[in-house]
Amino acid sequence: MNKGKLYLIPVPLSIDSPFGWDAYSLSIISQIRHFIVEEIRTARKFLRIALPTFPIDECNFQILNEHTPNENIDHMLEEVIEGQDIGLMSEAGVPCIADPGAYIVALAHRHNIRIIPLSGSSSIILALASSGFNGQNFCFNGYLPIENNARKQHILELEQRSRHQTQIFMETPYRNLKLYSSLLQFCQPQTGLCIAAGLLSSNEFIRTMEIGHWRNFSPPIHKIPAIFLLGNMMSISR
Repeated sequence: MNKGKLYLIPVPLSIDSPFGWDAYSLSIISQIRHFIVEEIRTARKFLRIALPTFPIDECNFQILNEHTPNENIDHMLEEVIEGQDIGLMSEAGVPCIADPGAYIVALAHRHNIRIIPLSGSSSIILALASSGFNGQNFCFNGYLPIENNARKQHILELEQRSRHQTQIFMETPYRNLKLYSSLLQFCQPQTGLCIAAGLLSSNEFIRTMEIGHWRNFSPPIHKIPAIFLLGNMMSISR
């Protein structure tokens, strides 16, 4: 029996984004009836918007998030092994980038399943491209520690590395302002900070300044998905 294929389906960064799925991606998605998603409600919502006549009630959705037991993950590709295609959808952006999808892709490799990534927007790459920082040498650090002392130490380490390598990280939207306050508190005035929030949405905000200038500014980032970058301001001055 021929195995199915695992499609990596990027999801638009915002529900009101003008940049969604292209025609090729939509043609692929319209044929899939099995999906692995982070949250069923939002996955169904995006599918309804993209494909109004899509038979969602005929589809099978499996949940993969931080609460999914490992023993459940091991069985998520059974349909693919039996010959059916399956789509791995991110909550927003590209699957496997700052989401748990990498577990499924690794499992697919072990079963010699063909993996086909579809094109789409990544907030991390868009933020880096918009920052003016070094795009030749960068590091994505995920989420920073929540505990104050550990967070302080991590920020200081990132600041040190940012002199030669752009440092990218993120936070849960409702804690954005707390992270912002920590950056202002612990970083040197000349350190460059870019905040890219609400990318591709009507609330989009992108700005790069030295920490010293940020201290006189209140960014509109509360409860809005945001990417933070520390970088060398020399890279945008000549």
